[in-house]
Amino acid sequence: MNTPVLVDIYAAAHHCGVKPGALRVRLHRGTLTRHGHDRHGRALVDLRELPAQPAPVAA
Repeated sequence: MNTPVLVDIYAAAHHCGVKPGALRVRLHRGTLTRHGHDRHGRALVDLRELPAQPAPVAA
């Protein structure tokens, strides 16, 4: 079962622990696949293409 998990870039950024701008750059460079847009015009990406949120680094 390979159905994509499509979310907008803001939800994807929250999931990965990065800023939405970082995902926009990846979309622009072609390292992340755009899967259309939602009804508000936000780009949709597949969560399975992104790494999970990184573990916090101890200070």
